[in-house]
Formats: sequence, structure tokens, C-alpha cells
Amino acid sequence: QNKYGSRALANYDFSKAQTIVSIGADFLGDWQGGGFDAAYAQGRVPKNGKMSRHIQFEANMSLSGANADKRVAMKPSQQKVALAKLYGKLVGTAVGGELPAHLETAVNNAASELLKAGSNAVVLTGIQDVNAQNIVLAINEKLNSKAFDPNNPILTRQGNDKAVAQLVSDMNSGTVAAVIMAGVNPAYTLPNADAFVKGLKQTELSLAFTMKNDETASVSQYVAATSHYLESWGDLETKKGHYGLMQPTIRPLFDTKQFQDVLLELVGTSESYHDFIKSYWNSNVLKGTSWNESLHDGVYVSSSSATLDTADAFDGSAISEIGAAANVLAATVSSGMELTLYPKTGMGDGQQANNPWLQEFPDPLTRTTWDNYLTVSEFDAKELGFFLETSTFFSENRHDADGGLNGKYANVTVNGVTVKVPVIIQPGQARGTVGMSFGYGRTEGLKAEMQTGVNAYPLYTDFNNVQTATVELTDGKHEFACVQLHNTLMGRGDIIKETTLEIFNTESAANWNHVSVVSLNHEETPVDSPDVDLWDEFDRSIGHHFNLSIDLNSCTGCGACVIACHAENNVPVVGKEEIRRSRDMHWLRIDRYYSSDETFEGDNTTKDNIQGLGSSLSTFGEMELPSENPQVAFQPIMCQHCNHAPCETVCPVAASSHGRQGQNHMAYNRCVGTRYCANNCPYKVRRFNWFLYNENDEFDYHMNNDLGRMVVNPDVTVRSRGVMEKCSMCIQMTQKTILDAKRDGREVNPDEFKTACSSACDSGAIVFGDINNKKSAITELKDDERAYHLLDHVGTKPNVVYQVKVRNTNEA
Repeated sequence: QNKYGSRALANYDFSKAQTIVSIGADFLGDWQGGGFDAAYAQGRVPKNGKMSRHIQFEANMSLSGANADKRVAMKPSQQKVALAKLYGKLVGTAVGGELPAHLETAVNNAASELLKAGSNAVVLTGIQDVNAQNIVLAINEKLNSKAFDPNNPILTRQGNDKAVAQLVSDMNSGTVAAVIMAGVNPAYTLPNADAFVKGLKQTELSLAFTMKNDETASVSQYVAATSHYLESWGDLETKKGHYGLMQPTIRPLFDTKQFQDVLLELVGTSESYHDFIKSYWNSNVLKGTSWNESLHDGVYVSSSSATLDTADAFDGSAISEIGAAANVLAATVSSGMELTLYPKTGMGDGQQANNPWLQEFPDPLTRTTWDNYLTVSEFDAKELGFFLETSTFFSENRHDADGGLNGKYANVTVNGVTVKVPVIIQPGQARGTVGMSFGYGRTEGLKAEMQTGVNAYPLYTDFNNVQTATVELTDGKHEFACVQLHNTLMGRGDIIKETTLEIFNTESAANWNHVSVVSLNHEETPVDSPDVDLWDEFDRSIGHHFNLSIDLNSCTGCGACVIACHAENNVPVVGKEEIRRSRDMHWLRIDRYYSSDETFEGDNTTKDNIQGLGSSLSTFGEMELPSENPQVAFQPIMCQHCNHAPCETVCPVAASSHGRQGQNHMAYNRCVGTRYCANNCPYKVRRFNWFLYNENDEFDYHMNNDLGRMVVNPDVTVRSRGVMEKCSMCIQMTQKTILDAKRDGREVNPDEFKTACSSACDSGAIVFGDINNKKSAITELKDDERAYHLLDHVGTKPNVVYQVKVRNTNEA
């Protein structure tokens, strides 16, 4: 606002960037509202020998850091110094400040790469400091960055922390007579929620418009039941000149009224909110463009903005000149343990804490469900007494006998406020720092089963996500529900194949994406040769034959596909206790692996150099432990729909069988629950219904009432106890596509086939289609030089293909 005159957030198009340097900005997470992953993924796929290079400086291990080519762990205080020094290197100005030698080197190298990339580079930061933000704007202007877009800023987050703080003060001083709230829950989300509640009781009128009796509604004088957003009209401007229209998809289920309709009545207007929006758009937004066409499209792009700037004038006197601002940042010093608060990928800020899908969604990095926690580095955990030794045959420490992960508790104190929170050791966490997520610790407006975790908002002093904290060991042992207990690949480079951009460009694919060989008459024979098949092939060229491609370069590990699969296929929620027993029901999981060396290639080298039994036992034991700052890889895993499926041959009742279209079918009515198929599946993707998860009071996750069961997809069977289930390649969706084409009297269009996961994947990592249609994208991807099959040496011949991960390790 100070620089460009608009209260907004800078916008970035990462598809135009060749070099990305991020300092404390998790732009693949919730930074500035998110939404950058699609453009980022475009630049991460190697094309014409090029791909973007991503350098991340951060304290917490984030999605952005996990996907970076180079990740540097540093404290938030050191990030300020690093940004100041980076600015000094780019403009040729001497900037003071102290950094350890390895961090200084990393900053210098990043500056060199930025200068080399020039306008193809971009810098961003998540540091909540006006000096830091001004420096980043200045850097991008100096670079003339193509990815930096100040002309189309993001308008979705225009809150004013100072105004909220002033409101709470005025309420407590008795100068506020009435408070009307809609779409917010300040009694939960404010760091001084107690002061807010106290002030609210001093007002003459407090009215909360809400869908549920949450923390704020429970302390308000009046509560108005408002409609769900899917029952409402609305509009928004996501970024300058980019508008969206919201229209109801269902009639209101209850006797509710939209907040905006009530406002119109209060000001004496008889028109509905729909009519109000239509009139406003025709006068201020569309300017001659058809309303019906815009309503049909849902979006409208204009060259001008109709947004009214309601923010107060910005006080520019507090802004130092850029050089002086850099010196201010460079003078930052660390004092004690530094706590970074962040919104979790699944749960966010806690608005949707009553959604069991999100509660059971495994965090992309810790792979833990139903909890938040304090992330601590292994070094600090040992120093502070949080470290639990590996469990053995004789003792249960880190894991119980059933495999459940355990952790100790910490008392975290910030400005006199103390919370007790479980501790989890997070590889990549910077020494001297801890992390904790928002969104948990809710107590009102949701079922008891979903009142999980610890509320981090009381530590959010002055709305600053970085705080100096005191962290102390306290009594108790916490039981985590973690879906992945093995964290490293241990040199198994055939599971996630990867190479460097240099090797990718200079060497044959046979060197970095070799096909496994097996023995035939004591001669090495490629596993994809028909000569080594255990079964006779049949003609698959007739009709449709479905394949799924997963690009490990594009996949950021966000997990949108996991939730989409849950929603489309009626996947049950089983709860924390069952997850802890490894009975999760996710049809699609995203395995996350850390390197035990600094790189995965180092792991492969270590494994290849093992000699003898003694070396094998000791080295593999060490390789089970992640590096302090590891490389990270994500791999979505679902049923591979093998053409030579091991599950089909062992089922005694033929419940698992193969279809002509390539899918591995599951006949639920035929299944008797022997679980032989799960034992024989090398990919471990089959799930068993240990209980009846719907209409069962033991599993009260909104599936025991008519309202909750409205989320059930009527095109998909709800499975019963004792039945095995797995990914179906969304056969109901493929069949609908075929029937739609038949109804219209046409052929199915190329790339018209979709699955829930491919539809939800913003980054384009998951592509589904018919390989018998030579015009479809999947046909080209199946034959790409990066394409490989998971565990291809087993000879299962999957219909899911992965693309080799390429890392850009080329430093300037």
C-alpha cells in the first residue's frame, strides 16, 4: 500500500521464474492465501533442457522447503539478516549483521544465482516486517522480475490487525454499544480472546451470524443461523480485475437466512441480495457484458477494478529508506528459542475443524492425523529431554507394540501464557526453533470426537507468527496417530527414481531410468519382455484402456487428491484410535520420504558400498534415521491396477478380478474378507473394513445422521464390515463419461476421462486417460523417457505410471 497505493498483497507467476528464492514464505502452503502451486509446477517439469531452480530459507520444514532444490534451515531472526545481506549483494552495498559461515555462503550463492538469472528470477518473503517486505519489493523491481506482478495484486486478505486490537480496547472501555459478527470466530482466533469476550459482555448488543454454535456464538447475546456458502449468493474479487460469482447449488436445508439479506433489510432495502449483486455488477463490473454469461462462467476478468478501498491511510513515516531498512534487519539478534506459528495444510485456521476428512487427513510432512504438536529438531530434542530412544524387543519407547508413535509433552510459554503441547521430532527443523500449527483446540460447535489438539492462538501475541518462547519438558506421554512410521528409502532408488537436470540433459535415459531385468535361462532379460510373463496376454487395444500418470516433479505433496478421493468414493473416517492401529482407510496415500544422507543420491551410494553382513546391519540401521536437513520426496500411491495383479490370483472367491478397460475390479458382495489380496499386494494399497463405520455410535463422524450422510455419493457403494476395498480408478466417473458421449451420439473426447484425484490436482501432476486414444495426453506420458512403473521388477505390469523426479542442482 505504501509503495503502490493499494491495500493488497503482491502477486507472483512462478511459471515465468527460472530462479526462485524464498525467505520464510511457504508459497506452496497458505502464504498469501495460496494458489501458487499450479504456476510453480509448470516451471518444475523439465522442458527443452530447462526447469526452474528453487532455493528456500526457512525454520520449519514446509511444503515449499520440501519441494526446493536447495533448502537452508535458519532461525527467523537469521532470515532477517539473510534478507538484508541478500539485498546488499544484489545492489552492491555493504550490509552488516552476523551469520554462521555456512549460512553466509548460502546467501552469497543465492545472490549470485539471482544476478545470473536477472529478470527470470524472483524473491519473496514471509517475514512479517514492513522493512523486509519493502526490501523484497525493491529487489524484484531491481531484477525487473517477470514473475513479480504488482499490477494485479491479491485482494483476498485485507484485514487490519491494529483495527481489531483497537476494537477490543474500545469494547473494554465501554465505548462500543453493539457488535455484529459474521464469518468470524474471534473468541477462538484472537490471541487476546479473553479480553474480547470480556469486552463483548460489556456491549449492549452482540449478534453473531454463524452456521454453528462456536466459541463466539456461545458468548453472544443473539445468534442468527446463517446459510451455508453453497446455499448462498455472493461475489468476490480475488485479484485486481479478476471477479468471481457465487450462486447456490442447493436450496437452504434449514430455516436460515443469508447475512447479506439481513443487512439489506436493516438498511430498508426490499430487494434480495441476488438482485443487489446483479444490479451492482451491471453498473460497476460488467459495463455492458452479459450478466447471464458471467453467471454461467462463474468468473469475469476486467481491465479495471471496482473494489472500494476501505482501508485507513497508511502511515509512511515508520518506513525507513530501503538501505536503512536493510541495516535495521541486519541488526536483528536472536534471543532464546524462536517459535513459528503456522496454518496446517489440512486444518488451516480451524474453521473446518468439524470436518472429519480434514481431521483424518495426514499432514504431508509428519504424516500425523488428529493432532497438532510442537515440531522440534532432533538436536534440540536431545538437549531439552524430548528425545525418545528407538523401541526394541525389550522396551516400548518411541513406539508401542502395535507400532503407534509416542511423544513427550512440553510447556511452551510466550509472554506469560503457557500451553502444554505434545512434541514431535521434525527432520529439517532449524536448531533453536520450534513450530506449532493453528486450527486445533476447538471446544465449541463440533462433536467431542473432533475436539482435538491444542489451541495455539493464545501464543499469537500482536498477531505475529514468530515469538520468543520458553520450552520446557513436562510430564506425560502422548499417543500420536501416524500413518507412516518408516521415514527413509534406505537407498531403494527404484521406488522413487530421480536424477539431476545435468544428467537428464547429457546422458541416455537408460542410465537414469533403467528397466529392471530378471533371469531367463540364466540370461538378463528386461522385465517388460513378453518372454518372462507368468500369464498369457490378451488384446488390450480394443475399447478403452485406462492409465494414470503421476509426475513426481509436479507433485507438491499438498494432499488435495486424498480429500477428493475421500469425497468421491465414500471412504470412511475411522478415528484416531484406529489410525494408530494402522487401520486407516485412505484409498490414496502420499508417501513422504526423507534422505538419510544429505541427498537421496548419497543414500544410493551408501547402500551400494555396503560390504558384508556386519556392514549391512550397521549401515542399514543408520539409514533408517533421516538427515538433520534432508532432501524430501513425495509419492502418491493408490491401487496400481496391475495387468498381472497378484491380488487377483489369490482371492478364493474371485472378488478381485480384472476388467477389459484396465481396472482391477473389487466385487464387494462377493468378498468374504480373507484379506489374502492385501497380503499379496506389493504396493499395500488395499483397505479392510474392520468395522461398520456408518450408522455406528462407536464411529460418530457425521455418518450416523441424515444430514451427515448427505455427503455420500449415490453412485458409489457404501461398504460394510468384513469387506476389502481400494481405489477403483473412479469407475463411476469413467462410465458416466462413456454414457454422456453415447447420449450425445459422439466419441469420447481426448482427455475427457477424469478421476477424482486428477480433477483435484491443481499442479497437473496426476493425469488420467485412455491410452487407446492416441490423441490423449496419457498416451504421450506413458511413453515418455521419464516414465517408469513402481516395483517393475515384480512383473505386475501396472496401469499407473510415474515420471522420474528431476532436481535442478545447477548452482551459479
